[in-house]
Amino acid sequence: MSTRLQATGVSSLAQSRARADRRRDTRTAVRGVRERLNSATGQTLTYEQQIVALFAGNHLGGFAFQLAFVVAVCVAAFFVMPTIMAGAWSVAIISVQLFVALMAKKVARADLDTLDPVRWVRHFSIAETVRGVVWGLLPISLYIVGLPPELGNMDPLMFSILVVVIATSAMLNHHLPITAACATTPIAVCYAVSLGVRGDAISIIMAFGALGVQLFFLIIAQQMHRTTLALLEARAQKDDMIAELEQQRGIAEEARRRADEANLAKSRFLATMSHELRTPLNAILGFSEVLKGEVLGPLPNDQYREYSNDIHESGAHLLNLINEILDLSRIEAGRHELSEEAVQVAYTVEEAAHLLAMKAKGKSITVHEDYQEGMPKLWADERAVRQITLNLLSNAIKFTPLNGEVTVRVAATQDGGQMIEVRDTGPGIPEDEIPVVLSSFGQGSIAIKHAEQGTGLGLPIVQALMKTHGGRFELHSKLREGTLVRAIFPADRVMQAMPAMASERAA
Repeated sequence: MSTRLQATGVSSLAQSRARADRRRDTRTAVRGVRERLNSATGQTLTYEQQIVALFAGNHLGGFAFQLAFVVAVCVAAFFVMPTIMAGAWSVAIISVQLFVALMAKKVARADLDTLDPVRWVRHFSIAETVRGVVWGLLPISLYIVGLPPELGNMDPLMFSILVVVIATSAMLNHHLPITAACATTPIAVCYAVSLGVRGDAISIIMAFGALGVQLFFLIIAQQMHRTTLALLEARAQKDDMIAELEQQRGIAEEARRRADEANLAKSRFLATMSHELRTPLNAILGFSEVLKGEVLGPLPNDQYREYSNDIHESGAHLLNLINEILDLSRIEAGRHELSEEAVQVAYTVEEAAHLLAMKAKGKSITVHEDYQEGMPKLWADERAVRQITLNLLSNAIKFTPLNGEVTVRVAATQDGGQMIEVRDTGPGIPEDEIPVVLSSFGQGSIAIKHAEQGTGLGLPIVQALMKTHGGRFELHSKLREGTLVRAIFPADRVMQAMPAMASERAA
């Protein structure tokens, strides 16, 4: 039944998560379609804003190289063109270059959320067109004025300048393919026209070569643009995933906090109600003991005597259950105070083993005791040490079959601490059930199958008591190989003997 309910709960949780995922995907898709319909480039508004910001940053990063190249070309222009024409062209190209840089700087400083990508794409497209036209005027001007004969053939140099300008413009504008086309088309067209009007075969071939270079770099810019979009989309998905994980983490932490508060409130309630719970049970046990022992006279009916015995046994079991619940609740609520003193662990364990000797004898179980001699005392709560031993031994005796063996051992650990070790020859515990056995009210399949009486609180109480002592609890078990448990106290609780004081020498 519990397995079926657990499976049903898991299935319901999976269905709820699937519905939440579908709703999230639907909202994302609708928002994306709405933004694309209102977009000039077919991308979402967030992507457009990020692309424009990347475009501006790219231009600012390449500004120094572009300005140095422009200045070099301007200086060369004064050697091949009239001074007035060269000066006018130099002022125009440098002005456009600075204007584009100022626009990019303004975009870089603007708030990304308030950025209007459509307006800035339009502005950059116009500015890049103007810059392309100014660059295109250079070959046209050289064709009009002609080159001095002493300079020879300048076509290879002009073609090199053309390639550099087109390549630089395409790479700097690859985030916005429309601006890349605006920047490179006027240059390629003007250069091709200036060569084509010559009419010779070499010039025509170079004209088509200029157009081919522009087409090649535009294709590269388009591919780089797609790569940028893919990276932005991957980053957005990563950010969404991180945000969702943070949200789920917050929900989980809130649920855990509420569960801890509820558990603490429960523990405080049970710790406070200890007197109210024990008082009526003590009366039940006392009166049933009187009836069972026939202290006030014999009972007229044997059935009454049997009932009184059942009442006493049930009350004793219920009182033991309440005591265990209250002990664990006090520990969880932080209200369990250790009454620490110097404890000889071997003596305390030996006393607890003798208390359970009759129970072991009733099942023909042999209890082997192994106590290391000469161990120093332990600074601990003797009552807690006794309860730890009783819980471990009673569990071992309970699950060990007839004529089995239980070994209890007290020894020092390698790190200087002390441990209580209990080993039995019982059926063992499946490894996947160990976490269940160590949880509150948890019982393994062996205990359920054999209907062993118990509350499932013995081991959790041992763990809690060891935690209050700063120690640790270990459980090792496999099917048909028995169970080994250790309660290990830390070395800082072991009391070391102080050296004898040196006697003063007689004066």
